[in-house]
Amino acid sequence: MPNIKSAKKRVKVIATKTLRNKMLKSQLNTAIKKFKAAVEAGDKGAAQVAYVAAVKKVDQAVAKGILHKNNAAHKKSQFTLMYNKMA
Repeated sequence: MPNIKSAKKRVKVIATKTLRNKMLKSQLNTAIKKFKAAVEAGDKGAAQVAYVAAVKKVDQAVAKGILHKNNAAHKKSQFTLMYNKMA
């Protein structure tokens, strides 16, 4: 346990940021799962809506520093390939 006031504050701030990161990562994973489920089901309309949502969540994760931009580009590319293979 930290004794210095600034160190105590850092512990609290890190806990808050960790919680935010977990929340955003969970939302990202949920969006990805919904997209993959729609693709598996073969529902073109639902897949299109889920694709837009998943790409948006990936972009938000990059903006918040949760994902690296190259990782996000790879994910979006994979989503696009999956979506296009449905057609």
